[in-house]
Amino acid sequence: MMAKVESFTLDHTAVKAPYVRLITVEEGKKGDKISNYDLRLVQPNENAIPTAGLHTIEHMLAGYLRDRMDGVIDCSPFGCRTGFHLIVWGEQDTADVARALKGSLAQIVDSTWDDVQGTDITSCGNYRDHSLFSAKEWCKKILAEGISSDAFERKVV
Repeated sequence: MMAKVESFTLDHTAVKAPYVRLITVEEGKKGDKISNYDLRLVQPNENAIPTAGLHTIEHMLAGYLRDRMDGVIDCSPFGCRTGFHLIVWGEQDTADVARALKGSLAQIVDSTWDDVQGTDITSCGNYRDHSLFSAKEWCKKILAEGISSDAFERKVV
């Protein structure tokens, strides 16, 4: 039988995006902990960020979140294009993660093409599929809605 994945047991009709949600904290054999967060930017099954904009947000969050948080391992988009997994060492408060996300999205809104890392044929696996315009417009929308530190109750940071 296939392993159960927590994200697939989440009631996607009950959440209120945009939000940050702790999915899990896992402990390794030597006691090291990693945390997996759901950075949900748009409401599931009601919206999805187009791939070019999401791809550019991904490239920018890769640096901007690391500038604002210690221990970032990876930030990867969901296939449904509604947000990202954020994997970090240790445990962090969802409000702190939400503030880091908010600051990062605001920085994307104020950015230029020169701020986007990894957008040429040698540094990106799909370098033609980027849109800073789309990334900025979606970030403006998400910031206007406010980022909650709770997935089910609006607690905007």
